[in-house]
Parts: sequence; C-alpha cells; structure tokens
Amino acid sequence: MRRRTVLATALLSAVVAPGRAQAATPGPSVTRTGTTTLDSRAIYFVSYDGLVNNNSFQKNGLLTYQGHQYAAWYTATRNAVVARRRLGTSTWSTVTLSHRLKSDDSHNVISLGVSRIDGRLHLNMDSHSDGYFYVKSVAGLMDNPATTAWTSSVFGAVQTSLDGLPLTSQFTYPQFISTPEGKLQLSYRVGISGNGRNALAEYDGSSWKALGEWSSSAGTYTSSHGSSTARNMYLHGIDYDGGGRLHAFFTWREQNTAVMCSSGGITNHDTGYVYSTDRGRTWRNDAGALVAATGTSDTVAVTDAGLVVDPLNPDHSLMNQESQFTDSAGLPHAIISYVPGRFGQCTTDYVADRTADGRAFHVRKNSSGSWQKTEIPVPLNSSQRTKLVLDRYDNAYAVFPYGRIAGASKSSGYSDWTLLYDGSGLNAFGEVVIDETRVKADNTLSFMYQEKSSGRTPSSLHVVDFSLPS
Repeated sequence: MRRRTVLATALLSAVVAPGRAQAATPGPSVTRTGTTTLDSRAIYFVSYDGLVNNNSFQKNGLLTYQGHQYAAWYTATRNAVVARRRLGTSTWSTVTLSHRLKSDDSHNVISLGVSRIDGRLHLNMDSHSDGYFYVKSVAGLMDNPATTAWTSSVFGAVQTSLDGLPLTSQFTYPQFISTPEGKLQLSYRVGISGNGRNALAEYDGSSWKALGEWSSSAGTYTSSHGSSTARNMYLHGIDYDGGGRLHAFFTWREQNTAVMCSSGGITNHDTGYVYSTDRGRTWRNDAGALVAATGTSDTVAVTDAGLVVDPLNPDHSLMNQESQFTDSAGLPHAIISYVPGRFGQCTTDYVADRTADGRAFHVRKNSSGSWQKTEIPVPLNSSQRTKLVLDRYDNAYAVFPYGRIAGASKSSGYSDWTLLYDGSGLNAFGEVVIDETRVKADNTLSFMYQEKSSGRTPSSLHVVDFSLPS
C-alpha cells in the first residue's frame, strides 16, 4: 500500500497541458542489477566500531569518471589496491601499490580524487592524527581509460607529502573535491579529535598549495552540565553544487566530557551549516553573513552566530560525519542521526543506545529558505552512519548500515520515507561506501560493502548496483 501512495502522490504532482498527456514524475525506486567482488580476502578488523575498507566518511573510496568506476581498499596482506572497471561490466582490473597499511585503525582509509584539469587520479591514505601517504597517476589517465594501460607504471611513487607540500604532522579525514574549473581540492583535519581544525589544499594541474585552516578549535561551549574550551568540527561532507557554491554541514565535538550527562555518551552537539561562494576562500552562515576567511585568524568558531540549523545538546549521541547532498536547485540536504528524546534525555552508552533507539533524520533547506527535518521511520539497529543521495528527479535515498535503502519523493515534500530494500543476502558488516558520482553518470546507486567476519579473518569486499528511476 505504501508504494501505491508514493505513486499516487507523483501522479497528482504532474502538470498536464490541455490536450496533451505528460508522464508523471516518478517517485523513488531501486532495482538491484548486479554485484561484483573486488576482493575475496580483504583485510578485516573492527576498530572504532568500523572497518578500514568501509568507513562511510571516505570521499571517495568509490567513484565514477568518464564511463569507468574506480575503487580502493586494503588486502589481507595489508597492501593498498586501486581498481577500475568499465561501467556495465563485471570485471575489475587491479593495481597493487607499494604501500601497506601501517596499523589496525579503521580511520586509515583510502580516498580517491580526480583532477579534471590534467586527468590524474589521486589517492590519499593511511592517516589518523599523524602523517599521510599520497600517490598520483600520470596525466591523462582518467581522460583516456580505454586506451591507457592499467598497470603500476601509470602511478608515481608513494609520497609522504603532496609533491613536497607537507601540510601537517597531525592529518586525518582526507576528502577530495573537484572544483567547477577542474582543479582538485583536499579537505582534511589538522589536530586531534576534540581539538582540531579543518583545512584545505588545492591542486591546479601543476602544483599543490595550502589554502589554510578555516574552522576553529577555540572558544567556550557551555551545556547544562558543564563547559568545554576546545573542540573540533566534524564535516558531514563538503560538496560543490551545479552553480559552484561549496556546502558543508557539520557537528561540533567537545573535548571536555563535562558537557555530557554521562561519560558513556558522546560530546557531539548541534547540526551546523556554512557555505562558500569563492572556492573555499571565505565562509558564510545560512543568513549569508561572513563568518570566516580561510588561512587567517578569522575561522568558523562555536561562538559564531547563525551556524546552527538543528540544535541538539550532547546528551543524545548525535553522530558525526554522517552525510550530505545537494539537489538540482543547489539546495542542501543532510542525514543526521541520534537518540530522540522520547527514548530518554540522557544516553549512557552511545553504541548500545544508538543501536537500540537511534533514528536518522532528513534535514533540508526548502525553496522558501526554511529548514525542515523529517524522521525516517527505519530504526538504525546500529551505532553507525547512514548515507544520502538524490536521483535526477531529486528523490532522496538513505542507505543505512547493512545496505538497507529507504526512499522519499520530492513530490511529497520528502514526507513519505519508506524502506525500498532490506539488505537481504548482503551480509554486510555495517557502513557502506557510496559512489556519489555514479548517480549522475548513469542513474545507478552503487555502493561498496564488506561481509561480516570475526576477529581478523579476511572477508569478501563487494560493489552492488541498483538502477534508479529513468
């Protein structure tokens, strides 16, 4: 009955000109089209409740460019591997890099990026508040995949800098972003959890340069329980829309646990939002007021006005680094998750409480400029993160832990969230890595997941594909 309701809503929303029939805008749907295996023996260990090959904050562990899809992971022998396949095929070609994972830390992910300006593939890997490892391909590799050999010879040496630019000795969370002009930016955190700053670097086709830090760890935050004077901003993502605006949702994590009702919780609080119209050089709050200039002492701080779009105190185990996406009109959308107040006003074990009572919410800015939030009626059943994508009709899809997929139609105002796929048969561990770029490339929802295992027993790593409404 629920699917009939979605379809009826879509039909009613269609405008039909007199004397001429017009097809209704379809609501959300997914049709599984295939699964491929990247590695039957990928490295497996659980740390920070996650896997190093499937932490959803990777940007990108899986990406599509010029008709080919690319993936990166660590094998059971700890080697870093990068692979590609032509869209529509099931065979992956792999290259084993000389780098080996240095520690059993699930934060030490591999992220991929493409500099369109010169057609190079870039990889940043294996870092958690320490040094990083960087590899880039030869120029033109991504522009001519059908005629360029996929061998180790197309990749340069593993570096511990960006072509001589060191950035910081406390580096975490690499996220590559392609600018509208084809340059490549790298977002990262300087410092540590609870005391860190976000920063940007930029590659122009010839060299990297550091743009600098743009968020602050300073200032005093006070809850009803206590105060904290240090923190870090955790990004839900950082993305350009079609008009060139750079969007970033975030949460704050406080260093001092005195701000919580219980030491078993997590100090994350509030969902904030900022944007940039000059490629990350300056940042503005939702009202358009200037709040930061990258690389200066004026950075986004917890004490700045107008940052919070959904307030929440630290007592509900709000998750950091969830997900965001922009729609065809350039309006920002995000997924956030926490334990709602109806289950209590104090979480005492954030993993157990999120697993038992956590819920995800869709937060978005509507066309009138107001913020709206809708609870997605699918229990998390996990402490982990949910991912968000929008299709060509701006229908929304939330990909939950274990590969479950829920959807909501734009025509309903995103009020009709329902489960579309229950993850049956995947045996997925938890979080999945979404190919954010493939949705636009060929109307496919594609994600990487790893099968559940135990201890340090390697398990299979897969990519599963779902077609979206055409």
